[in-house]
Amino acid sequence: MPRFAANLSFLFTEVPFLDRFEAAAVAGFRAVEFLFPYDHAPEDIADRLRRYDLTLALFNLPPGDWTAGERGFAARPDKFEELQRSLHTALPYALATGAKRVHLLAGLADRHDGAAALAFRRSLAVAAHFFAPHGIDVMIEPLNRRDVPGYFLDDFGVARDLIRELGIPNLKLQFDIYHCQILHGDVVMRLRELMPIIGHIQIASVPSRQEPDREELNYPFLFSELDRLGYAGFVGAEYRPRAATTDGLGWFASYRAGNT
Repeated sequence: MPRFAANLSFLFTEVPFLDRFEAAAVAGFRAVEFLFPYDHAPEDIADRLRRYDLTLALFNLPPGDWTAGERGFAARPDKFEELQRSLHTALPYALATGAKRVHLLAGLADRHDGAAALAFRRSLAVAAHFFAPHGIDVMIEPLNRRDVPGYFLDDFGVARDLIRELGIPNLKLQFDIYHCQILHGDVVMRLRELMPIIGHIQIASVPSRQEPDREELNYPFLFSELDRLGYAGFVGAEYRPRAATTDGLGWFASYRAGNT
């Protein structure tokens, strides 16, 4: 049975961020993830995890100025020094919380630009080698350009080839089923092909990015397929609730016992 992690940047937003840990635990989640923890001290995040017996599945490295539209800078040749600083910013959070996965955002750039491609490869290698001594995996995640126009990494095949070519053991694929369906479709066959390099999975309905209980995808089948494939990592619930978060957790009810 998949191990689900509530994404606290999307779920339980009815309460302040630090209170969402308790809300997730009460709802039956034993793991959480989120986009960015940097508005809070590492010790405060770690305290909430301990208090509610939660595992931190994943968080993102600093993205730059998010409110101004930045979405990372790994593929930005002019931002390499900022990329290096971001690794040092994130590390105390990973060490304090015990997180074993961080997501490196590629940023906005032309994927066919040679300088951007070289910068991205360099950033991946630097980040992976930086976190390797701490037993932390670096994730890369293709994002669809409907949600994130201009995002550099917008193809699962490109991500696969990069991971395989670089051959760095702690560089993994973050497989967001929502993004994969929009970009390519054929989700099950891609899961089967890419499972050896997948380090984290995320879910949402398509096309609305709401609860994984309707629309294009048959999530009960997909969850069974993950079991059949032997996936032992976390599945991040990264969706926008239609109403109150707890009102939309019917999809989770039959899995709750296996996640406690």
